[in-house]
Amino acid sequence: MSQNPHKPHSSEEKLSALEDDQESLDNSEQSVRKRIRQSVPGSHRDDTPKSSPPRPVSVEELMETAKGVTNMALAHEIVVNGDFQIKPAELPEHSLEKKVREIVHKAFWDCLEAQLKEDPPTYDHAIKLLGEIKENLLSFLLPGHTRLRNQIMEVLDLDLIKQEAENGALDIAKLVEFVIGMMGTLCAPARDEEIKKLKDIREIVPLFRAIFSVLDLMKMDMANFAVSSIRPKLMQQSAEYERKKFQEFLEKQPNSLDLVTDWLQEAADDLAKLRYKKLPPPSSAVGAAGGAAALCPTAIQNQAYLKLLKWDHTNRPFPETVLMDQSRFQEIQLELEQLLVAGTVLLVTFSAAGAALIDVPGFAEKIKTIVRVLLTGMHLPFSNSKVSGELSCIWSAQSGTDCPWRIRPYSERAGRDCCQVRSSCQLQQDGLQSLL
Repeated sequence: MSQNPHKPHSSEEKLSALEDDQESLDNSEQSVRKRIRQSVPGSHRDDTPKSSPPRPVSVEELMETAKGVTNMALAHEIVVNGDFQIKPAELPEHSLEKKVREIVHKAFWDCLEAQLKEDPPTYDHAIKLLGEIKENLLSFLLPGHTRLRNQIMEVLDLDLIKQEAENGALDIAKLVEFVIGMMGTLCAPARDEEIKKLKDIREIVPLFRAIFSVLDLMKMDMANFAVSSIRPKLMQQSAEYERKKFQEFLEKQPNSLDLVTDWLQEAADDLAKLRYKKLPPPSSAVGAAGGAAALCPTAIQNQAYLKLLKWDHTNRPFPETVLMDQSRFQEIQLELEQLLVAGTVLLVTFSAAGAALIDVPGFAEKIKTIVRVLLTGMHLPFSNSKVSGELSCIWSAQSGTDCPWRIRPYSERAGRDCCQVRSSCQLQQDGLQSLL
């Protein structure tokens, strides 16, 4: 990508170029946040030496503990994340599990189609599907929906449907029409378009498949509605609930919170050292009284949380009680590092040439934008710390057109392909030129 250094640029064009780059920078930051969440390790307990061997744990206790951790993590996410929603699981493309599921589903629907094409038709599979649809519809009802419950029970009476099928009097199209109408009554307004599409499908097998697909969406809507309904109550009881759960874990496994103990002890030691440095000479009565005073628990807690902002997530296990928020702490740590660098650059720049830059409109914003571009993708946690390499982009104002860059495996680990690296180089080049 070449550029003529002697070509004049107006200040408006430079500012417009930086504003255009801002959108791509925001998208890159979202990608960084996503990769931070994906890179958070689930557990590091195997890396921590134990002061004493843990007691044997039975399989039942292990399963019960795992269930408790899952429930607590879900409740914690609902409380902390106001945008939390349950979403359908999406299997990776070309994965074995996805291929197996597609093959099994295709075999099932092919079998149903073959049964319905027999002379006379066989409705064994179709009746089972109607039974599942009936259970799904009943699960959407509230206790006060007595009339709708009676209507579903009456129309989708499986015993009566079996008798009609045996006597050749089953009108399956009429039953499916009732199901679609009931789904339209119970679904959220956002699903009206899907219900409308169901009415346009004429063949029975594709219609059954579409019905179950919409029912899955309705289940998701119902689950998310339940989450939003219980969130206020969870917010009132979340602290006590998590305290109770961690106490149960501690009683079952006394060394289950060793990392938390070490973390708080380090914070207390740091405060003690800081206080010792600030104390007056030992001969002073005030100094003796200050040294005898105990450390405040709130101060220890505050210091402990400050240490999390400089945590080595790659090589050091995270404390157990804050493990569910590790990705959030990593995002805050990344933002803090970027803020420190931007502030340092602004301080040095204005200290060196403050008088000449005071009247330049938008200069500080330009500097912050360039710094954010330069720091995009930096300080990311990697699963393999032994992988070495480097990404270097060198720009020379004298050479003008070329942007020499070399890529080693590090760029692949950072998840940035050659096009992204070249784009980053051009952003750096444009940003630096705007200051010259």
